Amino acid sequence: MFQVDAFTEKLFGGNPAAVCILDNWLPENLMQAIALENNLAETAFIVSTGDGYEIRWFTPVVEVDLCGHATLAAAHVVFNYVNNKGHEIIFLSERSGILKVKKHDALLTLDFPADVFEKVHTPLVLTEALGIEPMETYKGKTDYMVVLPSEQNVIDLIPDFAKLNTLKDCRGIIVTAAGTTVDFVSRFFAPQSGINEDPVTGSAHTTLTPYWAKSLGNNELTAMQLSERVGHLWCKYNGSRVAISGHAVTYMHAEIEVG
Repeated sequence: MFQVDAFTEKLFGGNPAAVCILDNWLPENLMQAIALENNLAETAFIVSTGDGYEIRWFTPVVEVDLCGHATLAAAHVVFNYVNNKGHEIIFLSERSGILKVKKHDALLTLDFPADVFEKVHTPLVLTEALGIEPMETYKGKTDYMVVLPSEQNVIDLIPDFAKLNTLKDCRGIIVTAAGTTVDFVSRFFAPQSGINEDPVTGSAHTTLTPYWAKSLGNNELTAMQLSERVGHLWCKYNGSRVAISGHAVTYMHAEIEVG
């Protein structure tokens, strides 16, 4: 198992993820127990298929459909520790299809399907939990996304996580605004998935990127996730796909003993 800080160039920044390289799939309850023991936002498990890797992602409490930062971390591990000589890795997820990661020098680029989302009426509990009235609210495949007037509004948020957790029709809540030093900023709250605030959420940018590309009239965007650890991302909207780029740094290499 490796532990990697994703979407950062320095240790103790970005979003930490565990990556477990398996010869064969473990029982689901054992993978969930390992993720709980790791107590990180995400643990990725990968199994080689010969020409790529199958991948699954677990929070401490649930398996999820897609995780960007743990996929970036998994690619970092394969490129650097599994003797991969190419510049592209193909991951296959039963829940999210084919996911490609390309390497250009130290920068890794995720190729993910763009989210499909629609504008919705803001649930009252969402406004109450955030303590601010959103300018707009959207609902994608797995998340709500709310747009706030300013970057400072995003920074100042102190959500009521107990109230947010009553929104059971979503994985989490993306909060975003136009940025001052980057094109857009965000934060991500997911008490429904056992994570009050995720440090950097690659998959959320499959929703954020199409929205801001249209709003700003530019398909190539810079982004920052404003958690305490902070994450830096470069995003490109390609119609049905989104390219999400970032760096990754290895923190730990370990072995797990499960009896």
